[in-house]
Amino acid sequence: MSTRNLTLIIIVAVILLFGGCACSGYNSLVTKDENVKGKWGNVQSDYQRRSDLIPNLVNTVKGAANFEQTTLTNVIEARAKATQVQINANDLSPEKIAAFQQAQAGLSGALGKLLAVAEAYPDLKATQNFRDLQAQLEGTENRIKVSRNDFNAAVQDFNQTVRTFPNNVFSGMFGFHAKGYFQSEPGSEKAPDVQF
Repeated sequence: MSTRNLTLIIIVAVILLFGGCACSGYNSLVTKDENVKGKWGNVQSDYQRRSDLIPNLVNTVKGAANFEQTTLTNVIEARAKATQVQINANDLSPEKIAAFQQAQAGLSGALGKLLAVAEAYPDLKATQNFRDLQAQLEGTENRIKVSRNDFNAAVQDFNQTVRTFPNNVFSGMFGFHAKGYFQSEPGSEKAPDVQF
């Protein structure tokens, strides 16, 4: 066998190896990207469930005599702001995730205040409809937490694949970039002051 044939065989082998790694890496990235998109869909679905429950809760609370109108208005406005922030599953950058999270945090705060104020209305707390809606909201908040955790796990898996060799060589060429995580709210590391 001549050196020319041996060189040609080595070049073909290197090209096949490189191509095989590229195909395998690309397929792995596509699979993990689709997993992240699916988990993002679950997050949006759970937040939508919460958003869908709010009008029923507000209408139930409106029936309570002398209920604070400002609190209801704040919840309605926060819901409107939260539903306006839409993120394309193909662009889950850290900045977009933070904007989505901030809008949802505003709604969470308004809902928390509504439920806290509702404690002062024993007739409202006694109605079955209010108790059912409150239980559904609590269950939905738990679903949201689980969905966010699942999303973060999928993003971690995707980001590890994007950043590890040899995929890091191909990921940029194929348009795959690290995605953003849900993070804790600013100030949540501090324990709240409880005073009696």
